[in-house]
Amino acid sequence: MREKNPLVTLPTNEIVLPVLKEHHVSLYMRREDLIHPLLSGNKYRKLKYNVQEALRKKHQKLITFGGAYSNHIPAAAYIAKEKGLKAMGIIRGEELASSWNQNPTLLRAHQLGMKFQFITREEYRKKDEDDFLNDLMRLHGPAYLIPEGGTNAFAIKGCEEIIQDTDEVYDVICCSVGTGGTLAGLSNAAKDHQQVLGFPALKGDFLQKDIRKFARKTNWALCNSYHFGGYAKVSEELVAFINEFKEITGVPLDPVYTGKMMFGILDSVAKGQFNKGCKILAVHTGGLQGIEGMNNYLKKKKLPLLTI
Repeated sequence: MREKNPLVTLPTNEIVLPVLKEHHVSLYMRREDLIHPLLSGNKYRKLKYNVQEALRKKHQKLITFGGAYSNHIPAAAYIAKEKGLKAMGIIRGEELASSWNQNPTLLRAHQLGMKFQFITREEYRKKDEDDFLNDLMRLHGPAYLIPEGGTNAFAIKGCEEIIQDTDEVYDVICCSVGTGGTLAGLSNAAKDHQQVLGFPALKGDFLQKDIRKFARKTNWALCNSYHFGGYAKVSEELVAFINEFKEITGVPLDPVYTGKMMFGILDSVAKGQFNKGCKILAVHTGGLQGIEGMNNYLKKKKLPLLTI
């Protein structure tokens, strides 16, 4: 049986915008980002049972994977410190070895006690292969391994808890998609009448296969038109949208995940892709820690900045 979500006081904000009124669609946002500044949204959900398992097996160290601006890396560093565990991050991009302390995400994780190993992108693609993992354990183990983004069976169990019994009033549940674990958890927990839509931050069709590993239902679909070029890529249009959305609604969005999701939802509403009377729940999966790093990038490119 699915555990009740203990964080029942998390607000669910109604989003009031002219395009929604015009098309007779209701949109609400579950503020999972308010769980914690670092351990927020789906990172809290994905790490909750993983860390419980690590402690049950009496591990003293976590090893996990991520890119330079990964939300998962500082979240894993935080929960490891909170639980008295050591943490090792295997970071994509060997060039970061000499500049990681200029990266807000990695600096934050380091300040929380995480140590790093920087590897090439070619090596990183082997992160799920047995030989690579065995070498990693010989070098850094013994340790409890958490995959990139935290996605495994324990993570799916945690993400299923996002959905509450009272959420049966919604017709559609939306989330941003990185590795697909959150979408799989929402799909498993959704009621029979509900559809789950995912808005990927990455290009490519590989996510379908990954999600099917964990999703027990076929009530989900991916909206692949709103990745803005891929992970960690943004445009002036997206930055302007995120800033305007915050100004009007008071809700901050991150540029890698939730900003793209909300852009996609509202664009789909404008194109008449939701039925009149449709009631949508959008899950805010956090990721706001990445805004500082993205603004550093935008500043170098002499582009408009995200409102903090």
